Amino acid sequence: MDIININGQLVTDSRDVAEMVGRTHDKVIRDIRNITEHLGDTKIGESYFIESTYMNSQNKELPCYLLSKKGCELYATRMTGEKGTRFAMKYIEQFNKMEQELNKPINSLELALQAALKHEQEIKGIKSDVDYLKGSMRIDSLQQQEIQQEAKKSIVHALGGKDSNAYIEISKKAFSAFWNEFKQYFKVPRYGDIPKVKQEEAIRFIRLWRPSTTLQMEIDSCNSQMTL
Repeated sequence: MDIININGQLVTDSRDVAEMVGRTHDKVIRDIRNITEHLGDTKIGESYFIESTYMNSQNKELPCYLLSKKGCELYATRMTGEKGTRFAMKYIEQFNKMEQELNKPINSLELALQAALKHEQEIKGIKSDVDYLKGSMRIDSLQQQEIQQEAKKSIVHALGGKDSNAYIEISKKAFSAFWNEFKQYFKVPRYGDIPKVKQEEAIRFIRLWRPSTTLQMEIDSCNSQMTL
């Protein structure tokens, strides 16, 4: 099990956890998602499990989690028998070892210089890891809800309101057209896959969205029938 230091927080990869407990990675991912749902509060959950991704051998981006020490402890409570005991022993040993290394005092100038050089190299690696995490972490449930609400408001407005003929007749078509454009613009299979760093851009896209010429003509046609 490898322990890495990301911005002062020690974490391990869910793939390492899967190997340690003898489960497939997709089952470990499912376990963690179930646990985070039980936790409820997204911010609390992120102190245990950090959403991340990795590239497989086919250069395909796949989901994974980074587990803090608390995350490993929480996951271990779901394990029973020999595998659970071995996993608990392993992560405790590895995290404690890493914490001891981080807290080890520098007793000489030579050690201090070596540590400074190593620290600089680690900082560069950490910055790269943090930048990657910031760019790959997906929006949370509250942000998804905000996008849904803003999208509904924008589409209903474009249709002429909930009482309009267009809303009654072609709202499904309008919603479908909007989400297709939205996913195409952000290059995601579903809106929940948008990175956190693009949340503001997503809201701006929604507020600036207007129906295509063809769809707008259909909306106008529906609503003009209502006034006849």
